[in-house]
Amino acid sequence: MDYFNMLNGPTYITLVRRFWVRAHVYDRKAAKQEMDEKVLIDPTLAGKTREEMGLEPFIGTEIRSSVMGILVYISQDVIPFVIRRASEGSFKDGLDNNKKSPWNEIVNQTMFNNNKKGAYSGLSMEKKMLLKIQNENLLPQGGGFDQPSLEHRVFLHYFI
Repeated sequence: MDYFNMLNGPTYITLVRRFWVRAHVYDRKAAKQEMDEKVLIDPTLAGKTREEMGLEPFIGTEIRSSVMGILVYISQDVIPFVIRRASEGSFKDGLDNNKKSPWNEIVNQTMFNNNKKGAYSGLSMEKKMLLKIQNENLLPQGGGFDQPSLEHRVFLHYFI
């Protein structure tokens, strides 16, 4: 916990960069591939369990990386523990009826200082930059739409 308390102070950019450059997702597919590679190297291991092959048991999806030679595994249980929040909750994808959604007025007020939807050119420089960061890094847009979806605008509303 001292490590996470230390991060509340200055952020160590190099440490974070080295972690994310080497990071990969270790899921059920990666675990199966790891077992298949072991069997290719030694065919006598076919049909044996992960433990019998000398592999760690697969518990769940993790982000795996290394920092300065130290292996770092981040599972879904670690994140709520570190931020001291409950790990339960629900997620609903998509907002129904985009044209009549009550979010439209709220989001337009935040982005355009008006209840009606404005144009991209009507955004302040700060909001244009936040929208660009969101679209290119956080929530990449699919398809050929140049206007942000309602979900993207709601996210930006909370971000602002």
